[in-house]
Amino acid sequence: MNLKVKMMIWMTVDILLVSLAFYGAYWLRFDFVIEQKYINQYQELLIPMTIIKLIVFYYAGLYKSMWRYASIRETLVIGISAAAANSVMVAYIFMLQIGTVPRGIFVITCILDIGFVGGSRLFYKICKGYLAKVISFKVENEKDIKKRVLIYGAGDAGSTIIKELRNHKNLCSVPVAVIDDNKNKLGKKINGVPVLGTGVSVKRVVEIKKIDEIIIAIPSANKKQISEAIEACKNTACKLKIVPGVFEIIDESVTIKNVRDVQIEDLLGREPVKINLKEISGYLENKVVLVTGGGGSIGSELCRQIARFSPKKLLILDNYENNAFEIQNELLKTYPDLNLNTIIASIRDRERIEKIFSTYKPQVIFHAAAHKHVPLMEDNPTEAMKNNVFGTLNVVECAHKYKAKKFVLISTDKAVNPTNIMGATKRVAEMIVQAHSKNSKTEFVAVRFGNVLGSNGSVIPIFKKQIAQGGPVTVTHHEITRYFMTIPEASQLVIQAGTIAKGGEIFVLDMGKPVKIAQLAWDLIRLSGFEPNKDIEIKYTGLRPGEKMYEELLMAEEGLRDTRHEKIFIGEPIFMDMKMLNLQLERLRESIVKENEDLVSFIETLVPTYTKVG
Repeated sequence: MNLKVKMMIWMTVDILLVSLAFYGAYWLRFDFVIEQKYINQYQELLIPMTIIKLIVFYYAGLYKSMWRYASIRETLVIGISAAAANSVMVAYIFMLQIGTVPRGIFVITCILDIGFVGGSRLFYKICKGYLAKVISFKVENEKDIKKRVLIYGAGDAGSTIIKELRNHKNLCSVPVAVIDDNKNKLGKKINGVPVLGTGVSVKRVVEIKKIDEIIIAIPSANKKQISEAIEACKNTACKLKIVPGVFEIIDESVTIKNVRDVQIEDLLGREPVKINLKEISGYLENKVVLVTGGGGSIGSELCRQIARFSPKKLLILDNYENNAFEIQNELLKTYPDLNLNTIIASIRDRERIEKIFSTYKPQVIFHAAAHKHVPLMEDNPTEAMKNNVFGTLNVVECAHKYKAKKFVLISTDKAVNPTNIMGATKRVAEMIVQAHSKNSKTEFVAVRFGNVLGSNGSVIPIFKKQIAQGGPVTVTHHEITRYFMTIPEASQLVIQAGTIAKGGEIFVLDMGKPVKIAQLAWDLIRLSGFEPNKDIEIKYTGLRPGEKMYEELLMAEEGLRDTRHEKIFIGEPIFMDMKMLNLQLERLRESIVKENEDLVSFIETLVPTYTKVG
């Protein structure tokens, strides 16, 4: 039934109800016996009164509300509308100087209006709710239901999800049980659904009630509590979904649309990053900011974060046009007033980089452009060196020449005691940054962190694709571990590190505890609603060339001290001799040009901590 038809039906109902309420007011006022003069008065006022009330009700939104979802708010609207309509009617009588109307008539009429109009909506809501329950019961008993749902959380969010599951029949889901860690709620019902246990009871409740899906509905909980709830649920065979935290829901209202799949980020239990907006604004606001590799996973997120702080100009530099095009369109849509330039260029091209710096004179540079895939760089070492070493050198030298204020290198934990070419080239990039910081007014720093969840080529998208294909999920070794953080977290901390930079530091981000990749694969299969090694196989393939069993964030010679940010630490600078480094880099450049077979051996000389593995 369309909206106009529904509106006409409700208006017709209200015409009858307000007429009855008005007549009822006279009837009650005169003790059930109405004199003829008041009957005449009723007839004279009935039409204008009905028109006035319909107009007030219309503009109050009574005919646009979805009464099957009505709550206290809609009841208050009816009360206010009835009072307003009767007040207008009193003013109408006074202005037209219509004969004496007993004062109590409109007070009684207002009360009856609320009772009749509000009662009709309540009756409709009850009937629709009862009908929905009957249909839900029928579907469940006919075994047409696709999902039996357990709600984790007996609070407001859980209550809302139960209502919405019942109201949205197209979801083919029925809430059959609730669990909550508050023991005082055990044995009670929330919207007719029983609270059957706490978090430790999840597996038992799932088995007894034959649950297909669990929705975690505790948006006010912190990340640790949510992680614990997921831990309690993940050992079932149920599909897991979650209501995001209140910091993720802009208007702080929960609907069925907010419910999403549980992600591996939820399981890690990392709290949102706290950043100092005032400090960041101080060095980004009204500045020309360049992000190299601006179309990549980290680079694009850096651009999103930087755009919030009103830079004078944001320069996105990338050699891959598709990624750059996507982030450009996204930013211009989100920030229509952003002064944005998208530049397609390679950091290897010194003349092009020089031209960009001479034209725009960037004041802050975030250098995220790099080749990062370990196995590919093992097979193509010269490309890794051209890009990660000499591409970095081009950008560093231009930053110094054109007097940039800050230069932040995005580095990696693989630069620590590297066992692969990619890590070794990133360590050389750190050396270049540290060497230049001694002789430049530009504040050169590096920020080192581990793997980023969801970035291009990271294990999570690979695992998800393998699960979608039915497996197997491939893991190189059952004991291999890695550090993980989210893309927004890494990007925000990189930007925050820029506020602390004085020059020459290597900042190390708090990556939390290392995670076993095998456990990550196991959890991801569980979260997808499958049984590991039953529905989806986990296959161990052996370590790849250059791959470590575990990653480090510091070298032995680097100390570690706190900063004013709880998740950012400083490794003590290890300054390089600029002349010696330049000589070594020239020898490396010549070896690349000649395609010298001893190229890897030369890297071992340049980076003493490098040890080839595999």
